Amino acid sequence: MLRGLSSFNLIPRTHYSVPLPGRAPLALGERTLVMGIINVTPDSFADGGLRFDPHRAVDDGLRMIEDGADILDVGGESTRPGAESLSEDEELRRVLPVLEGLTAAAGNVPVSIDTYKARVVLEAVARGAVMVNDVSALQYDPDLAAAVAETGAALVVMHNRGRSQEMYREATYQDVAGETATEVRAAMERAVQAGVRRESIIVDPGLGFAKRAEHSYTVLADLHRLRALDRPILCGPSRKSFLTLATGTRAPSERDWGTAAAVAISVQLGAHIVRVHAVKELADVVRVADKIVASR
Repeated sequence: MLRGLSSFNLIPRTHYSVPLPGRAPLALGERTLVMGIINVTPDSFADGGLRFDPHRAVDDGLRMIEDGADILDVGGESTRPGAESLSEDEELRRVLPVLEGLTAAAGNVPVSIDTYKARVVLEAVARGAVMVNDVSALQYDPDLAAAVAETGAALVVMHNRGRSQEMYREATYQDVAGETATEVRAAMERAVQAGVRRESIIVDPGLGFAKRAEHSYTVLADLHRLRALDRPILCGPSRKSFLTLATGTRAPSERDWGTAAAVAISVQLGAHIVRVHAVKELADVVRVADKIVASR
């Protein structure tokens, strides 16, 4: 049995209400929400840049909603290991048309901006984004937390160490799950000190970021360690390379079965949101896993 599985079974799922600017709060805990990934990049590791065209990105986002996405997450910069950083101007050029198209047509489905740059946050929220998905743990841009506080957006604080080009050099741990929780707590404190409301924060263990494959498996197995932070948990295992430690070599587009296993376990261990590429298929996985959890 995975470590953490029995621990979670003894603890009821926690409910949270996360405030969002200009709309009703995000209710978390009744069921696991599905966040659909929209990479507006020419070099996306998972889809090869299929959505670099903004019209395609908007159309695919609306299709994700039809397929069961509860949240859409738009990103303009690749953060895969080794990726180069992107200028603010180019990131804005990529994401703003997509955000405008989605927020105009997505109805009640909230849209998140995947960025670590303060200026991108301000421009994105001005166009309807209500969440900020930060892969930097507030470490790259010193103005990011204040920008999030100014907008009132929800903030996903993800565990990470170092930039994309160097993150594997930082993957040294004595207790990876414990250190991840400690470092996420510190990032939360930085956010609150900058004016972000604590109830606006969602935490993410950062699977695949500054972690070797075995670290990601351990952090996922010990997901309950993040529950001590008393914030909702987002898990993003989708198509990541750590899955191949179990499956053998697979192209990212061929990792959805492995992703399904990680998503099901994430639900069982208490994740409130799972971030995925294959929304239609993984939404079914989440529904079944939720039903099993509710039946225990």
